[in-house]
Amino acid sequence: MARWMVYAKGADFQKIAEEFHISPVLVRILRNREVITDTQIRTFLHGTAEDLHLPALLPDADKAAGILADKIKSGKKICVIGDYDVDGICAAHILTSVLHACGGDAEAVLPDRIVDGYGMNQRMVTEAAARGIDTILTCDNGISATLPIKVAGRLGLTVIVTDHHEVPFQTDGLGRKRQTLPPAAAVVNPKIENAITGRCDYPYPDICGAVVAHKLMELLLDRMQIPEGDEILRSLLPFAALATVCDVMPLADENRIIVREGLGRMQDTKNAGLSALLKVTGLGDKPISAYHAGYILGPCLNASGRLDNAIRAFRLFQHTTYAEALLAAQELKDLNDSRKGMTQKGMELAVRSIETGHLLSNDVLVVYLPSTHESLAGIIAGRLREKYGCPCFVLTDTEDGLIKGSGRSIEAYNMYEELSGVSDLLIRFGGHPMAAGLTMEKQNLPVFIQRINAQCRLTEEDMEEVLHIDMELPPSLLTLDMVKEFRLLEPCGRGNPRPVFAARDITVTALRVMGRNENALRIDGICEDGTECEFVYFSDPGAARAVIDGAYGEGRFDALKSAAVPAGGEEGTKPVRIKIAYCPDINEWNGRERLQFIVRDMKA
Repeated sequence: MARWMVYAKGADFQKIAEEFHISPVLVRILRNREVITDTQIRTFLHGTAEDLHLPALLPDADKAAGILADKIKSGKKICVIGDYDVDGICAAHILTSVLHACGGDAEAVLPDRIVDGYGMNQRMVTEAAARGIDTILTCDNGISATLPIKVAGRLGLTVIVTDHHEVPFQTDGLGRKRQTLPPAAAVVNPKIENAITGRCDYPYPDICGAVVAHKLMELLLDRMQIPEGDEILRSLLPFAALATVCDVMPLADENRIIVREGLGRMQDTKNAGLSALLKVTGLGDKPISAYHAGYILGPCLNASGRLDNAIRAFRLFQHTTYAEALLAAQELKDLNDSRKGMTQKGMELAVRSIETGHLLSNDVLVVYLPSTHESLAGIIAGRLREKYGCPCFVLTDTEDGLIKGSGRSIEAYNMYEELSGVSDLLIRFGGHPMAAGLTMEKQNLPVFIQRINAQCRLTEEDMEEVLHIDMELPPSLLTLDMVKEFRLLEPCGRGNPRPVFAARDITVTALRVMGRNENALRIDGICEDGTECEFVYFSDPGAARAVIDGAYGEGRFDALKSAAVPAGGEEGTKPVRIKIAYCPDINEWNGRERLQFIVRDMKA
């Protein structure tokens, strides 16, 4: 159970509500998301592609577009080097599509997760030179590829880096950080800081690699004066949106607009591969949400890079006939179904290792699973982070005798910076504050575990899960129209969560365990004002049992399950009253709509 924090931010909610023709409750939610000024509110609610930040604000973006335009006009061969996740796949598709539309001679290469590891390497560079490639254009990687870029320079290749990962840095004797850029002809990364101000020139640096690619291609299309440039960019926006969600970028600022506009266009896509993927995943006739993108479409694409080669997912989007695309999409879905079973086995091994090895005495979990497929390390690390509420690394053996792994973090722990503090133990590493990858020699594992924990400064408060609650609001005060209005908050996700409300003194009248695997719970209750309400808890009913039995005595949960305890309690017993944190939702069935309240947490 989490620590609840109810927002208490002030504003003239009624005045703002009248000005923007929305409810004061929605205004309060926007204020909690730091959407404060009139411009911010207007853009949040009604922003369009016209409100996106100018591509030319990206460092080196104009320079990179100029180099590419010159290369295309002179007939030079360009090789796009992407990555094996959804962001890298979508970014490579965006770049090659526009390069071809501009008349460029372009190909794409994606690294093999097992053979190559993350991003561009020396082998890719030398093989590109042997094929007569003149220019390498990276996407979703390259910011830390200093050595491969130096090799490319010696071979006479031009390299343009487009990336969004953290920029490597060095620390001087006074503890000041100085970013170090790779020796490329142009480096386009929104996280590059201005040498004078020490701040990023790009207004919103938290964009993914595919969005960086999309913005660079906007500049290139303009330079090449392609008449249908605007339509090309619109057709590629769904791929930027898909990558934004799957790379877990904050759904704030321009990311909200990109995701809302891109997912909205997805059903009308003319891309045979994307259309086929929607079909085989059962989404062919449904409006696509951020949930669909992140939990249904994305895993199918990621499965190719995990269990085979990401080039399969890239080629899906290159198919020109729907029949061929349908076969390829089905293969990716089947691959993902296989991945799910492997992940479950790996998770079971990880939990056993943690709980029998007493690893929870460490603030940072480092779990070594030598026989687990290395492509599953990140997924398992994410699930362990959710289960135990702490930063977690999952490491596995590689075919060349090294250890490779991935980490997933909590908000208070900058994983990239923490790995920088033990970089002398690592062969390579990279990533974000919330996620990172690393490779090391096996002999360094014990020292790594010791040092990564010794330098950790997390407090108990940092480690405690916090549930942010927008306001106290009895469910009886919500109406269908109010909850429909909350759809203006979509797309929801990291940085823009679904609204959460708290209700106190809910008298529980009955409980019913639901679901084929008995993994859900319906809670019938009575609100403070006497209104009956129904909550649904899509989680382990054992957590609810612990709350109720812990406060009211063993057996009360089971008694409520059998409706043996009336609302007022049996004689001599107290009525079961709990506090519930919930998200309002609308249940649609057979054309009828009714309110439904989804439990996020509960307390006695």
